[in-house]
Amino acid sequence: MSLMLKLLSTILLLSSFVYANTTSEKVADFLEDKFSENPRLASVDVKVEDVVPLKQLPKWNAYIVDVKAVLKTKAKQHIHEKMIWFSNGQLVTKDLTDMYTGTSLVESVKPKVKAKYYTRENLIYGNADARHKIVIFSDPLCPFCRGFVPGAITSMKKEPHKFAVYYYHFPLARIHPASVTLVKAAIAAEHKGKKDVVLKLYNVKINPREKDAQKILDAFNKAEGTQITLKDINAPEVLKQLNHDKMVASDLMVGGTPTVYLDGSVDNTKKKYLKVK
Repeated sequence: MSLMLKLLSTILLLSSFVYANTTSEKVADFLEDKFSENPRLASVDVKVEDVVPLKQLPKWNAYIVDVKAVLKTKAKQHIHEKMIWFSNGQLVTKDLTDMYTGTSLVESVKPKVKAKYYTRENLIYGNADARHKIVIFSDPLCPFCRGFVPGAITSMKKEPHKFAVYYYHFPLARIHPASVTLVKAAIAAEHKGKKDVVLKLYNVKINPREKDAQKILDAFNKAEGTQITLKDINAPEVLKQLNHDKMVASDLMVGGTPTVYLDGSVDNTKKKYLKVK
């Protein structure tokens, strides 16, 4: 659970609240008022960024909201998070679950990839004007990523006019500490002109819990055939790229890996690329 949700859990214990004549502005005002009741928060600002009609419930909409808050601490800690809420004009709730599939509707209304995120730095294979754009967020030490990403990328790179593959580094630092150093090394290698860095990244043999940066680099260099140094991975341009990838992940509400988008929309099956013409 995110820090924001933990802070608000004492206020938002109920799954829904009665509320009439809802609009984007009123949903934002309602949530802001409820969040402000938390005594640990010095201030809260809520804005609705997008409204998505629900196909399953014609009178319901999903509201993608941007929440900014400041904690009542000496350092005045700032929290910034996106959330999805649902409302039909009388009720507002944090989640809705399809009883037939057991899936949360949150997954079906996540933000779409903005045009500005299809950057040259993130394009690893294919032509920028290819018929389909694939976006992948991945942690190279995630077991699910290792089972999916290399094969998917290898398949798509064979058709550069069909697929433009955009890759975003999304290391899960809390469960795979070693992945942070690995992705920084990968970015550094790419900046030096090394090819096929991402694919080889999944061949690095290292304990995901390893924290010795030099040991991690040694494993990376062995797999990639490079000589990346500690100085290289802490270069300003490397940190800038990593922060950019993290910012995009935050904007798209990416929470796990691998997360895949096809032509701007999240693909929870991760297999739609196999069916496009």
